[in-house]
Amino acid sequence: MWTCPNCGREFKRTNQSHYCGKAPVSIDEYILRQENDIQSALVCLRNTIHDAIPEAEETIAWSTPTWKKKDNIIRFAASKNHIGVYVREEATAFFEERLKGVEIYKGVIRLKLGQEMPLSLIADIAKWCFAKDQMS
Repeated sequence: MWTCPNCGREFKRTNQSHYCGKAPVSIDEYILRQENDIQSALVCLRNTIHDAIPEAEETIAWSTPTWKKKDNIIRFAASKNHIGVYVREEATAFFEERLKGVEIYKGVIRLKLGQEMPLSLIADIAKWCFAKDQMS
C-alpha cells in the first residue's frame, strides 16, 4: 500500500494519481489541476465533445469531466501516460473497426499522450452515445 503524503489516502499502487482534498467543481478547474503539458490536449478533447453534443450538460461526475442528458454519456480522465475516455461498452464494440490501434478496455478508450488524438472519431462516438442516451 502507498499513502499519499499530502492527503493521507491509501492506494494499492505507488504514486497513484488522485485528487487530494476536494474534487473539482467544474471542467475548467479539472483541467487546470492537471500537468501543464496535458492541459491543451484536455481542452481539445473537451471542445470536441462539446461541439459534437452541445445539448448535453457539462458536469463533474466521479471527479471527472462528464457530459450527460438522461444519464452519463461520455467522460474523460487524465492519467500519467494517457487520457481515458469512458463510454458504454457497446460504443467501443460498435466502433471497434475504427478504434483499431487504440487501446480499449471494456468501455475505456485510452488515448496515449504524445500521439495524435482521433478527435473526429471521439466526436462520432460522443454523438452515438448521445443518441443511445436519448433512446433509453
